[in-house]
Amino acid sequence: MSNGFTYSIKSIRFDEHYQPSDKTRLTTNFANLARGEQRQANLRKALDMINNCFNGLAHWDNPNKDRYSVELDIIHVDIDVAGNGETFPTIEILKTYIIDHKTNKRIEGTVGNNFSSYVRDYDFSVVLRSHNEGKNEFTVPADFGDLHGNMFKDFVQSSVYKANFNKLPVICLSVSDNKIYRRTSNQHPVLGVEYLPNESSLTEQYFQKMGMKVRYFMPPCSVAPFAFFFFGDLLNDYSTLELISTLSTMETFQKIYRPEIYNAHSIAGEIFQPSLKNQDCSLTQVVYDREERNRLATEQGKWCAEYFIQRHQPILEAWSAAFSDQQAGY
Repeated sequence: MSNGFTYSIKSIRFDEHYQPSDKTRLTTNFANLARGEQRQANLRKALDMINNCFNGLAHWDNPNKDRYSVELDIIHVDIDVAGNGETFPTIEILKTYIIDHKTNKRIEGTVGNNFSSYVRDYDFSVVLRSHNEGKNEFTVPADFGDLHGNMFKDFVQSSVYKANFNKLPVICLSVSDNKIYRRTSNQHPVLGVEYLPNESSLTEQYFQKMGMKVRYFMPPCSVAPFAFFFFGDLLNDYSTLELISTLSTMETFQKIYRPEIYNAHSIAGEIFQPSLKNQDCSLTQVVYDREERNRLATEQGKWCAEYFIQRHQPILEAWSAAFSDQQAGY
């Protein structure tokens, strides 16, 4: 759109030396690991878990399970709304690369994987909470997620995105702990068995406004299904190694942050209802403070409200309405 919105991208390597930038949401998976006295040990353990998971899934022609390793870049996206050079951090995603030590090739993986957004913090921690304050029944505003969804679609359609990435993003998240999932007969060789939810979650609806569809699969080595958000055709648009790079990265994060679901001692059955109260699970050796993460989400949402939404509200509202009309074909 000819609206003056411009995006800029910075790439930061995620390795044992990673230090979060001052623009990174501290609740983001990779940033949370890189804090405190155990930061370097946390990062090494997480990277080892990713590599072990990758080699476990890419087991063919890999007898010692050491053929591959995964490199990760954090993709930090800033937006200039007013066209004056002043930028605001919009999203952070991960780009994977696969190192094949047998052929000495560096293969591009997927972009997306993790998803971090200050505006999403604002929507869930400020807008939704304010909308339901004092009400007996939980409801969602009709325009909930519209601005965020339009900004994400605009970024993915932008020349900056196309110049940096060959394929559309795939984002992998945890399943919802208040939904029930049923196993189907559909099975993919890498993604595993497909599950279907009993109803749409708020997260599903939020990502739908970002233009993304969702499918749920439980990979062969996993104990619970994952939510895969994507454009196009998830099963045919991406190579086997690309899909494994997403799985290995995000299963590692979910084992750390959702051990009750993804490091449980029992495997999801035909009917599965995730529970964060499940104590029959193992904790990883990676240090993680969930309570701090929840508190910071609210603080970050308020920061976004003050320094982005309120500062640019007339521009953002007019742009979002015009973008919606354009997408609808008007």
